[in-house]
Amino acid sequence: QVQLVESGGGSVQAGGSLRLSCAASGSISSINAMGWYRQAPGNERELVARVSVGRSINYADPVKGRFTISRDSAKKTVYLQMNSLKVEDTAVYYCNVVGEVVVGTQVRSFESWGQGTLVTVSS
Repeated sequence: QVQLVESGGGSVQAGGSLRLSCAASGSISSINAMGWYRQAPGNERELVARVSVGRSINYADPVKGRFTISRDSAKKTVYLQMNSLKVEDTAVYYCNVVGEVVVGTQVRSFESWGQGTLVTVSS
């Protein structure tokens, strides 16, 4: 079992900043990637940013230059610093973690999602 606990969402005016955090816990053997996705009303869930093994980082085009993803491997935590927020950034943000977990004497792959945290940006 892997648990993800998100925090940091809220309401902010356009141009403001927010920082999201997501901490993973459980019998995690290794983490291959940690990332953030978002889903606005009426839209499909989309990638925002993702950091993989070797620190490879991908950003969605709409957030490049404004959002920064970072990872604390020791704490199994991923952060998303969001600056210069726009109204169109309003969405529920979900943490995503991919890795391996120990189950008995076996190691199995897993992919887990956080419960989601709402980010509302007003004009």
